[in-house]
Amino acid sequence: MKLALIGNGAMGRLVAARAREEGHEVGTIVTSREAALGAEQLTERVRGHDAVVDFSVSGAVLRNVEACARAGVPLVEGTTGWQMREQEARHVVEQAGGALIYGANFSVGVNLFYRIVAHAAELFRVFDAYAPFIEEAHHARKRDAPSGTALHLRDILVGHIESEIPVSSTRAGHIPGTHRVGFDSIEDQITLTHTARSRDGFAAGALVAARWIQGKTGFYEFSETVGEILKRSGE
Repeated sequence: MKLALIGNGAMGRLVAARAREEGHEVGTIVTSREAALGAEQLTERVRGHDAVVDFSVSGAVLRNVEACARAGVPLVEGTTGWQMREQEARHVVEQAGGALIYGANFSVGVNLFYRIVAHAAELFRVFDAYAPFIEEAHHARKRDAPSGTALHLRDILVGHIESEIPVSSTRAGHIPGTHRVGFDSIEDQITLTHTARSRDGFAAGALVAARWIQGKTGFYEFSETVGEILKRSGE
């Protein structure tokens, strides 16, 4: 694939390195210095690529969505903190017949963790003695809190358990990302934990998404990609 990258921070550089290791071409990189680019200018920058991978800032997402839709290039949206404008983004993509795949977290491991948590929630909803909770921790530079992953985990629990679900966040040091889902009772506590060892898994998942969305149109969540892969394997 020939890829265009929006964002040249830690995640953008990881995606670029991983893409080259896998034999893909990185055609263009739009850096933070080019944040003032309008949608029309960005459209020309990304036109002719097989996919665009965006790990930039939430305030630029709608511009990036519009530019990619105009250019007819699928967008892998890895930026978080923009979900309040999801309907606007969906409208732009659908009106243009474009393609976008987004995720609160592009780690394949996290997306399998979502499924484990959903199954656990089905079990615990039978016993109202257990109170669910979520704890998450990330590096000090991460801006949004709670994380998009924590909010998605809360949505999963809400779909199964009719209970208030507290979410706590920590921002400190260089923590790549830790999410813990717990079920607490007087008698005992059960916890499920996902700990990221590095950000490489996010880059790998973004490239999985870029391959998966080739030839598709529409607005997708990354868990759909994982679900399709599991279905193909017979799981």
